[in-house]
Amino acid sequence: MKKNYLQIIGCGASQGVPTPDGDWGNCKKNKKNIRTRSSVYLSLNNYKILFDTSPDLRFQLLAHNITEIDYVFFTHSHADHIFGINELRTFWIKNKKKIDIFSTKQCIFYLKKYFSYLFKDNKNYPAVLKSNIIKSHINIGNGKDKIRIERLDVKHGSTKTIGYKINNDIAYIPDVKTIPKKTIKKIVNIKYLIIDCFRTKEHSLHVNLIETLEYIDLINPKKAFLIHMSKDLDYNNLKNKLKKYKNIEPCYDGIKFNI
Repeated sequence: MKKNYLQIIGCGASQGVPTPDGDWGNCKKNKKNIRTRSSVYLSLNNYKILFDTSPDLRFQLLAHNITEIDYVFFTHSHADHIFGINELRTFWIKNKKKIDIFSTKQCIFYLKKYFSYLFKDNKNYPAVLKSNIIKSHINIGNGKDKIRIERLDVKHGSTKTIGYKINNDIAYIPDVKTIPKKTIKKIVNIKYLIIDCFRTKEHSLHVNLIETLEYIDLINPKKAFLIHMSKDLDYNNLKNKLKKYKNIEPCYDGIKFNI
């Protein structure tokens, strides 16, 4: 029986919560405020798909009993989204099959620059990854089990990054300051929106809470999930602030929903 679900295995910003110096910021010390860096796991039509490889990936996979990865999609090459890439070696060792990874030309360039040993065979280590540039969309599988994954162009401050649209059901946009109108049109009225919500104060690279709510209003998803949250946002306080919004859910690590 197919288990179709999406799980937020890391909902924290680049430093996580608490930060490495033990600072919880505005967050109270409770389980739902312990946030590892951004990664999302999708189990759909018997395919297991990972979005971003956070530095906390090994811990995340063990914590949520994730034992299979078929494909990996990267949004951009910032450290908090790629530095767990080495953990993918385990799945090559297990299956003796290269893992297809997908991203922009720029992101693939940096992945190969920083982690060349994962892409090129050498005497001590075989290549474990196969790189693919996603220009507009790709299809995984075929027939009724086909999954369409479409690139969503957004801006992370002055940096161009991407999110992803999965079929007509899910949009994943973790690091964003500006969502162009062209991209908004692609995801209006989508079922599930997973979106950046960095903090309450304005930030040059990320949407703050007010901006996130404005984008949710424009996109009008059936359900919106807030991710990439810093130590500024306490889970319970945020939950109370959002009481009047029936379709918005602040995330915590491990939150899972069926699709």
